[in-house]
Amino acid sequence: MTQDNPPPPKKTVFREHAQGKENDPSIQQSQDQSPEYGKTDYAEGLKEHEKTPDAWPLEADRIAIHDPLVNCLVLMAGYYGRRTSVNALTAGLPIAKDGITPVLFERAASRANMNAIMVDRTLDALAIAANLPCILVLENNQSCILWGVKSPVSIKHKKNSRKQIESVHPDTLFIVQFPETENEKQEILLKDLQKIYTNYAFYVRPIARVDDRAGPALIDTARDWFWSALKEHKGIYAEVIAAAIMINLFALGSSLFVMNVYDRVVPNNAIPTLWVLAIGVLIVYVFDFILKNMRAYLLDHAGQKADVKISARLFEQMLGMKMTSRPGSAGVMASHMREFESLRDFFTSATMVALIDFPFIFFFIAIIALIGGPIAFVPLAAVPIVLIVGFALQGPLRKIIKESMMESALKNALLFETISGLETIKVQAAEGHTQRKWEELTDRASRTAVKSRRVNAFALNFAVFVQQLVSVFVVVVGVFLIKEGQVSMGALIACVILSGRAMGPLAQIAGLLTRMHQSSESLHQLNEMMKKPVERPADKHFISMPSIKGKVEFRDVIFHYPEQTVPAVNNLSFSLNPGEHVGIIGAVGSGKTTIERLLINLYQPTSGSVQIDGTDVRQIDPGDLRRNVGAVQQSPQLFYGTVRENMTMGHEMAPDRSVLRAAELAGVMEFLKDSQAGLDTKVGERGEALSGGQRQAVAIARALLYDPPVLILDEPTAAMDPASENRLRKRLHKLIEGRTTLLITHKGSMLTLVDKLILLDRGRLVAFGPKDEVIRNLQGRQYGSSAENTDV
Repeated sequence: MTQDNPPPPKKTVFREHAQGKENDPSIQQSQDQSPEYGKTDYAEGLKEHEKTPDAWPLEADRIAIHDPLVNCLVLMAGYYGRRTSVNALTAGLPIAKDGITPVLFERAASRANMNAIMVDRTLDALAIAANLPCILVLENNQSCILWGVKSPVSIKHKKNSRKQIESVHPDTLFIVQFPETENEKQEILLKDLQKIYTNYAFYVRPIARVDDRAGPALIDTARDWFWSALKEHKGIYAEVIAAAIMINLFALGSSLFVMNVYDRVVPNNAIPTLWVLAIGVLIVYVFDFILKNMRAYLLDHAGQKADVKISARLFEQMLGMKMTSRPGSAGVMASHMREFESLRDFFTSATMVALIDFPFIFFFIAIIALIGGPIAFVPLAAVPIVLIVGFALQGPLRKIIKESMMESALKNALLFETISGLETIKVQAAEGHTQRKWEELTDRASRTAVKSRRVNAFALNFAVFVQQLVSVFVVVVGVFLIKEGQVSMGALIACVILSGRAMGPLAQIAGLLTRMHQSSESLHQLNEMMKKPVERPADKHFISMPSIKGKVEFRDVIFHYPEQTVPAVNNLSFSLNPGEHVGIIGAVGSGKTTIERLLINLYQPTSGSVQIDGTDVRQIDPGDLRRNVGAVQQSPQLFYGTVRENMTMGHEMAPDRSVLRAAELAGVMEFLKDSQAGLDTKVGERGEALSGGQRQAVAIARALLYDPPVLILDEPTAAMDPASENRLRKRLHKLIEGRTTLLITHKGSMLTLVDKLILLDRGRLVAFGPKDEVIRNLQGRQYGSSAENTDV
């Protein structure tokens, strides 16, 4: 590694993250300029796709994320007794092809219960501070761990006019470790390390573990994920409040200008004074205009930053949620996610401005008292009247808003269901049925909306009515005070202007309270989702298993799906040695697919255990588990994008050679050979641009891409024609050699791939043994009704 032509963007990016962050664990977002790892020339890969795929070596190690920063983090975690793996640290993180960014590095560290802080430090500062170890960011997107420093002499001190500057000896040796050499540390001279060091480093420290002897900690979920994100920008909100104070002070300009014109300029014909006052108030208006725009910008800026972080946290929670915790309707869940928009708008809209301006009502009333004396009692008496009426309406308004949000969620659920099942609706001529349900929900929602608008309109109109009465009574009271010589004409006009300014926020009280209730209900809905159990709870420490041998064992497993009384599997026990191939057969609903879901820990057994290599899958980090167990689902789901994008989901760094090999093995290249776009062919939403067999081929390629030691195939040829099935079967014969394979199928022709058979009936294990023996007994009806319910 040298410093020849260092990439300038690297230092710029890290500087943006490190400045002012030495004592702040949060790291702002950026885009790390890292190279693409393992990417080969796509054209060269296309030339090779016609080679026999079995002749291509598997390259699963090249598909894994090889980011030096992440690898250094794995070593640091092991040093602190938090053994983990690259898969465990990066699973679910939005890592792009160009590598991990500083903010993602912080999130990866939290996976291992560690805090990461990026700092801007010279090697001299690192050597003197001796706060080691730390991870050094090097040129050319490399990293290493700095473990210690060896100095031939004691540290020197150089005098400066202001302070002492400490420096290290030129022959100082830095003890470093590169991630490529896991157990080897090297000593590098200061001058050599300076050539490749970017002056940016990560301090990584473990989070203290607390046992449960003191009882469970009470966690305010909303405070953790929502208010903490807003609190990070408290400095911006402080500036907004400061701007609001100045804006409300500037609001005095017009009233004081009018008062002085009427009381001093007009009686004395003081035209020069008029121009001075006019210029002064114009200057105030200019600054008022600037501050209002600055306030709006600051609110938007803080809202945008909080929006990005909170949205990411919400989506991460949804993705990490246990399958047993997900709501029954995707539309309802999407509606709840969308509620964040109303919550976000509350903190960035004019409603927030009205909320900030509300306390200044009493400031303007105090100014009215200084100018007009008893006139101040008029707006002062009006304030509690408006507030009492406004709060009296909150009970019914809260109920209406809750009903409205529920009905909106139901409409959204029906809309999702209709769009996804539009073809079925047309085939069944069920347009009328669906239209009726939509109109019923729309009617209910519109009635609720009308109720809400009526309450809001009443509160708003009442506030405006009171504001008008205040203006009238201020004039009436002012006239009597003028008659008694207590106030001047200019003071009365100023009081009228100020009373309107004081009552302005009250006129918005209806909209303010409505938005507050909507935001409060939205926060409640989202908070309920954030409380759902997740696969990676913060207090759980998983076992790191970057690689497995492939021994699979079910021990007395009983499992019920949520809200189901009949077990999907009942007292299921069997064991597979590494490299064994087993077919799973049985009637529809016998629990075949449930075995797949339990093995990859999508669901957890009600009792019993599912083990891989002698370890309960519930104890294995989900990233490691699903990296080592490839699963082809019965109804594979594709997402909008290209064939390649669907194949490399979660493995964007996969080289073209590996992608082409997996595509060839799964038969994807067969239906793409005449396509000009090749692997860039669009699949459409949910893969609707492809046939059922083509979707299954893409799903198989996706599972084969990272060469898992355990492979689960759930009806892999259900939508394939006989010719395609035969070609895939021939490929799988070679592919599954040496890997544990579970094949769920109803097709007898596919059983040539397996050595053993499992026969299920209503979730119970009826037979398990050598394939020929089970088939012979099955054909002899030795399993009674269980044999009659199978299709093999």
